[in-house]
Amino acid sequence: MIDPTTSGISSASGVPAEAVVPRVRRPVVAALRALIALAAVTGVTIDLVTGSPLRVLSYFTVQSNLLVAVVLGLSARRAWRGHRPLPPWVTGGTLLFIATTGLVYHLVLANGPGGFSMTGDAASMAGWHSYDSQLLHTVTPIGVALDWLLLTRPGGLRPRHAALWLLYPVAYLTFALTRGALMPPASPARYPYPFLDVDAHGYAGVLTNALTFGAAFYALALLTITLDRVRPEPRGPENRISSQAAGPLK
Repeated sequence: MIDPTTSGISSASGVPAEAVVPRVRRPVVAALRALIALAAVTGVTIDLVTGSPLRVLSYFTVQSNLLVAVVLGLSARRAWRGHRPLPPWVTGGTLLFIATTGLVYHLVLANGPGGFSMTGDAASMAGWHSYDSQLLHTVTPIGVALDWLLLTRPGGLRPRHAALWLLYPVAYLTFALTRGALMPPASPARYPYPFLDVDAHGYAGVLTNALTFGAAFYALALLTITLDRVRPEPRGPENRISSQAAGPLK
């Protein structure tokens, strides 16, 4: 005999169990996520137009914002159609990477000697550079954080995800150092960030910087997982279930 509770078939009507649960479209959520994705795309586009594309794409800032554009774009599409949201480790990782972008810029790079400009070409267009910097370092980190805190369900993250998320910073460090070693010494922006500049700090100094940032990144990852366990459940149409006293679920 087939158990309807394990076969995915409703015993009442013989239809798939997932068909009994109605899709709940979230157009407002979809619109907000689309705006965040649009902010990321706009900032990256400005950088690509005003700078060297290969150099621009080598920055963690740009890569993390491209991730935001993809993940928030997909999340917006799923919310619009009422589909199941993306896995928590994907949305949580996106938050972590873009939060790292914002924090490193505002706490380290923007306050460094002479400030920080992403590309020399962009710096020559001060107005455009100001706009894209605000979009990439401030608007998207805040937008993704608010979306994660207020519009996504909590409780899906696990401590093992912190180690999984570390793979990207390690891969980026390997890429940045390999790229710098292969480029001629006189190349502009040979190393994408001052704390990764081997010419200025040597490999020992860069490794020390990398370990410091890596420890901070891992701590931020664990904080994100902790917050995921204590933050409240967002209230929305998808969480409302009819009372049993009112009749069958519709």
